[in-house]
Amino acid sequence: MDRLTTNQRALLLSFIILIAGLLLWEAAIPAQKAASELTEYERLTGGGAPKAGVPPPSQVLQKAWEQLSNPFYDAGPNDKGIGIQVAWSLYRVLSGYFLAALIAIPVGFLIGMSPVAHKALNPFIQVLRPISPLAWMPLALFIIQDSNASAVFVIFICSIWPMLINTAFGVAGVRQDWVNVARTHELGSFRTALTVILPAAAPTIITGMRISIGIAWLVIVAAEMLVGGTGIGYYVWNEWNNLDLTSVIFSILVIGVVGMALDAAFGMLQRAVAYAE
Repeated sequence: MDRLTTNQRALLLSFIILIAGLLLWEAAIPAQKAASELTEYERLTGGGAPKAGVPPPSQVLQKAWEQLSNPFYDAGPNDKGIGIQVAWSLYRVLSGYFLAALIAIPVGFLIGMSPVAHKALNPFIQVLRPISPLAWMPLALFIIQDSNASAVFVIFICSIWPMLINTAFGVAGVRQDWVNVARTHELGSFRTALTVILPAAAPTIITGMRISIGIAWLVIVAAEMLVGGTGIGYYVWNEWNNLDLTSVIFSILVIGVVGMALDAAFGMLQRAVAYAE
């Protein structure tokens, strides 16, 4: 054990916890009686009928194999593969997310570089930021009159604030002597922002983007439950209506794995832009 690195020991411990959790989960689910084991009275009264309950992990793994072996099948409006559902959710998330980035990062630079802009815009930010993204959904549906575009708008409105605030904080925190050096070289405001402030503030900006993508992935599930159609959120709700808890648990795990992958991607980007002074 002493020869293992910290990462190897952490991986081994995670694997042990996973196996122990799955075994406890499997053992906690009572097994259904087979028809041959039922008494005549139980068969007549329907005692052998399967009851709704939390499925064991063995059934969830079987469902995962069925879904992942053909993730892009399309058998109608309410029967699409998990790959199609996740693809639609990612499309909505990334559309709203990048629209938010196009506005949040430039405005964040303006707020961070200009005290006047900060004082003028901060009241609006503080009023709009605490509003739940889903509270905008009825208004978006009424004005836009398109469920898909409304979901994108909700992602936009929930993604913009962490990026904007972190960008403004990172820009305002850049060392003043670096900015002064740029001024002595007679660099304009735009060139100073691009060549001096952006590299210095990049780690903080990426942190805001990383927070935003996590919030966006959380919100899209709830938004798709409301608007329906396609997406991983609609998939969860549709399977719940079908009382298929195995598919519900499988989809919850898919949501977690995709969210972890998105966070890991931004974590790699965050490490790439980090620098030593």
